[in-house]
Amino acid sequence: MPWFDGFVERDFMVNGVRIHARVPREAQGARPALLLLHGFPQTHVLWARVAQLLAQDFYLVMPDLRGYGDSDKPAGLPDHSNYSKRTLAADMVALMDALGVPRFGVCGHDRGGRVAHRLALDHPQRVQGLCVIDIAPTLDMYAATDFAYASAYYHWFHLIQPAPLPETMILGAPLPYLHTKLGGWGGSGTGFIEPQAMAEYERCFQLPGTVHSMCEDYRASAGIDLEHDRASRALPDAAGRIACNTLVLWGERGVVNRLFDPVALWTAQCAATVSAQVLPAGHFIPEELPDVTARQLKEFFHA
Repeated sequence: MPWFDGFVERDFMVNGVRIHARVPREAQGARPALLLLHGFPQTHVLWARVAQLLAQDFYLVMPDLRGYGDSDKPAGLPDHSNYSKRTLAADMVALMDALGVPRFGVCGHDRGGRVAHRLALDHPQRVQGLCVIDIAPTLDMYAATDFAYASAYYHWFHLIQPAPLPETMILGAPLPYLHTKLGGWGGSGTGFIEPQAMAEYERCFQLPGTVHSMCEDYRASAGIDLEHDRASRALPDAAGRIACNTLVLWGERGVVNRLFDPVALWTAQCAATVSAQVLPAGHFIPEELPDVTARQLKEFFHA
């Protein structure tokens, strides 16, 4: 499959950081805009195959989140607020502002799904529809921690340890760590990742500041993000719930399917309609099942 044919790479200064993104070569026109957000430990190239399948139907915007890929990697603040999902969501709104896109759909995988969740809560007037892939809400996942969950997602507890301990440990053997993560969580190795994408993951994982930024992402999730989530849930009526229709996709071989009830958890967080589908995959669904992912997104976002 072609590698991002029809797209260009651009840098945008938003909220004091440089966000790297891949966007269509031509103007938006009549196509609906769709923001695609990657997760840990990847970059926007997660969407390479899906993008080629959706390029004719959507104005696709695929950034590297703050701290990932070729975007800036500022040092974490003491309260980790500059890596909170609220801050990363504000980055994405500013990016879409820079592109002149007032309303858009958003789909996030893994950490990108958590950014997308917060984006939909904080900026409901901007988000036309939300899709989250292979996650349950952060607050619910931490609240349900037991031996099985901590064993499967041990990195949630390793990466939040004070700097520089996890950074030092990971950087002692960065590529074995990266490959282990990419081949885990219901996967069967890394054969589903095309060589060009793997080369990008390896390059970006070894850039100065990347591992620290990834740790800060998780440190924020275990602290300030939980504060924001609790505050949202404490709002009366539907004020703290997702206002738009939401699509939830997850892999039948993954941890989310084994340990959680995604439909129940996301329905509780959404004031609109929740559609859900379990797919025959592990965690990295957009790369394992690009055709299925593209079809689900096209049908849900009504291209």
